[in-house]
Amino acid sequence: MPAKQERRLRIGVLGAGQIAQAAHFESCTKAANADLYAICDVAEDLRERMAITHGAEKTYDDYDKMLADPDLDAVIIATADAFHVPASIRALQAGKHVLCEKPVGVTIEECLELKAVVDTSGKVFQVGHMKRFDAGLQAAKSFIRDEMGEMVALKAWYCDSTHRYPMTDAVQPLIVTSANARKPSANPKADLRRYYMLAHGCHLIDTARYFAGDIVSVNARLSERAGIWCWFVDVEFASGTLGHLDLTVQVRMDWHEGFQIYGKNGSILGKTYNPWYYKSSEVDIFREADGATHRVLGADGHFYRRQVEGFARTILDGAVMEGADIDDGLASVRAMVAVARSAESGKAVALADVTGGV
Repeated sequence: MPAKQERRLRIGVLGAGQIAQAAHFESCTKAANADLYAICDVAEDLRERMAITHGAEKTYDDYDKMLADPDLDAVIIATADAFHVPASIRALQAGKHVLCEKPVGVTIEECLELKAVVDTSGKVFQVGHMKRFDAGLQAAKSFIRDEMGEMVALKAWYCDSTHRYPMTDAVQPLIVTSANARKPSANPKADLRRYYMLAHGCHLIDTARYFAGDIVSVNARLSERAGIWCWFVDVEFASGTLGHLDLTVQVRMDWHEGFQIYGKNGSILGKTYNPWYYKSSEVDIFREADGATHRVLGADGHFYRRQVEGFARTILDGAVMEGADIDDGLASVRAMVAVARSAESGKAVALADVTGGV
């Protein structure tokens, strides 16, 4: 790994559960411009074990005490979705920068409340849509911005697989659990239609917006058959680009994720891998100008570490934010709610008209 830089962001991670253990602790320890300064969790056994394993300088069982630490620069919110907004607001009000796991919230209204705090805080707020730090997707974004010209159509798909669990068990660290961990009042997986949209749909929607811009309306169909949830969504982008999204959980095949984009001066075909392989997307960019296809290698596929480094660059160096901001996070939640309402009604739904949650 690259040597640590002299100036580094001191990060505290709230929550020591699965996503923190699989992604955020390691990302902070490996990041060139950040350190894992503190871990906060109410479960003492889990908190202390993670601190020893990852070398955190401090531990806290009280979130407000961690936020009161003057040496803490920023927090990563790695809790259950229901806690994202209140935890983010408390951090911002305490004067800390925030990287919040996706989705940023579970209702439009709480996201708007958070946005109001972000806009007046003067602090950096980034949403954990880590796929924006995939070198393949970044190459596609550069081609769209600089060379492709007018975009005509985008098709994107995100299909979780029944066969991914043996793979994740093999490549992820052993996930340690605790009976003392704090959990939401309601089981997030009790409603699988809602859970799959929040857990997986937000990735698909953010990727579509990353490439094609704002979504105006959606027209969604939902099939729940054979233990498979399948959303087909026709998308109207503000740019006039035609869009189609396929969110399917769980396909009887390998993980299946990617996109096709057609534009005036070329086209893009992308294949994305399960993130725990830490393998950059294979993105073939066809340039009409030279009649040839190009693919970036993207040898560094640690999207979570690259996300932390981008977050730190924005804070320490004033760099332009590469990740998703609060407006991106809010737009993703709006789109998910609109998809849910459209699937229920069988009609097209404008994002500007929706309220509530998925």
